[in-house]
Amino acid sequence: MPVVVVGGLHADARRAAVERLLREVPHSAALHHDASAGPSGTVRRSVRDADGETSWGEAPLVNDCACCALREDLVPELERLADSGLTRLAVVELWDSVEPRAMAEVIATHGGNLFQLTNVITAIDPSLVLACLSNGDDLAEAGLAATPADQRTVADTFARQLEYAPVLAVADSPGTGLDDLALLRQLHPCATHVSIGSGQLAAVAFAGTAGSAGFDVDAAAAAQHPACARLPHDCEEQGVSTLVWQRRRPFHSSRLYAALEHLSCAAARSRGRFWLADRPDSLLGWDAAGGALCVESAGPWMASLPDAAWELMPAERRTAAALDWHPEHGDRCQHLVFTSPDLDRQGLLSLLDSCLLTDAELASGPGTWRHPTGFDRLLDSAA
Repeated sequence: MPVVVVGGLHADARRAAVERLLREVPHSAALHHDASAGPSGTVRRSVRDADGETSWGEAPLVNDCACCALREDLVPELERLADSGLTRLAVVELWDSVEPRAMAEVIATHGGNLFQLTNVITAIDPSLVLACLSNGDDLAEAGLAATPADQRTVADTFARQLEYAPVLAVADSPGTGLDDLALLRQLHPCATHVSIGSGQLAAVAFAGTAGSAGFDVDAAAAAQHPACARLPHDCEEQGVSTLVWQRRRPFHSSRLYAALEHLSCAAARSRGRFWLADRPDSLLGWDAAGGALCVESAGPWMASLPDAAWELMPAERRTAAALDWHPEHGDRCQHLVFTSPDLDRQGLLSLLDSCLLTDAELASGPGTWRHPTGFDRLLDSAA
């Protein structure tokens, strides 16, 4: 039984995409877990077809976590639909703030001979993209937290939903401008964009069934990893810009840390990987949305590993390092991407370049680079 995941914070667009699939594919069924009742201790599960709801039930919270309850309840329900032999396509409609990666990996891992994940779709209202990316509120403040301990923000959750899915189901919203569509294209240029009303959703839902092993969750995860992410290209369109900044010189930790507040607010979305002079072996990930920046260690630079360790790394990681290789620095590099309307490109370039080691600092050697900075607290406390 083919299974497609449809998610996204834009609930009206998501529901429209699911309803369209149910109408386009005869004998299809949509499975949805509503986590809005999580504080009461349960998650409501419903199954519906094109004519309406066919069954419902409740799943208890697992470890006070609505997403955990969804994972525990999802596979048995998919098995039940597959065993019936009557469901041509199962549509897993995720609740608002549930991110597709975790659910996609659960489905792909447990499908066996009964069901197969064929694609992942995020439904988007283009007129709301900038507002979501600019929203630094906690999910709890917006009534969208999946657990009382959920510390995600609206902006970073939306960014991951948008960038993970290879297909974006785009609503025909009357408030959409050309700049909204340009922003959407620049944020995820590798995605297939399908209008919800076009009649093409069924085709992309079954895309992973024709002689393939289905949706590749390993490749999708690799595409999100800072070391080998498919980052956008430099672009300017309809007042929206994407600036790609790449350098082969390490950051001075103190100067970069002092600039973080400005850099994190300089664009609606920024991400990538970077290199600190006093941490030459650590590949660091950069992920910013809604004015909040997450900096974390994403493992070692390949250049810091012995040759024998290369074969132990994933193929995507080795390929990315080889494409980035420099005879002196290996794969160590700065690769940051900033996307936003009204982007101050020249100001960003100047500020980023000013945070790099100078020629004199490079010549003075590593002994002069090490100074305690806020990065020690950020990175060492998370280790």
